[in-house]
Amino acid sequence: KALGVGQRWPRGDIPVYRPRARGERMTKAAPARAEDPVVFVIDDDPSMREALRSLFQSVGWRVELFASAPEFMQGTRPDGPACLVLDIRLPRLSGLEFQTELAEANIELPIIFITGHGDIPMSVKAMKAGAVDFLTKPFRDQELLDAVARAIERDQKRRDDSRAVSTLRGLYESLTPREREVMALVTAGLMNKQVAGELGVTEITVKIHRGHVMRKMAARSLADLVRMAESLGIRRT
Repeated sequence: KALGVGQRWPRGDIPVYRPRARGERMTKAAPARAEDPVVFVIDDDPSMREALRSLFQSVGWRVELFASAPEFMQGTRPDGPACLVLDIRLPRLSGLEFQTELAEANIELPIIFITGHGDIPMSVKAMKAGAVDFLTKPFRDQELLDAVARAIERDQKRRDDSRAVSTLRGLYESLTPREREVMALVTAGLMNKQVAGELGVTEITVKIHRGHVMRKMAARSLADLVRMAESLGIRRT
């Protein structure tokens, strides 16, 4: 049974990795769907990678394992909610350095750091850079599962917000240049008469343009239109 965001999972240690017996066949997982949450794991310890795979799959999450940061960057990422469980100490490129590299590459992926050699300055640096959590080994299953649930929820919200803004941008692009001017002035708090003065048109013309803006943007009220303008970063010029 999959664990939902916010639900509790029985406490216990991370499962111990059981190597496959000689001749034992590996079963293939079902193909990942775009909407399925994915947990990416980067850890240079094979036994830890497999233990984490077992843990995350036990609650219904898709898991992809990598031994290094470059290996992760060479792979493809499913277009769905995801997070990264990242070992702080990796060969060649540390977890903290990789966190910086992801930010510079504009790759938005919530990160949970795990480490057996962490310290306070290291954890503070990671959290200030946006990490969801910083867990020191040995940690409980529940601590990690809760952190991953928060991370996936955060990524889902980011994706939802991004889609909403993209939809608004499409509506905004349907406005004429004059309608965009009216929207900027109206959402800045100007009355119709003031907008008319700014644009050198009649007040009735402003009312007509304003009506078109409300309809095309699917705004139910002026307050709704103001929120849309804020989301789009529209400012009075």
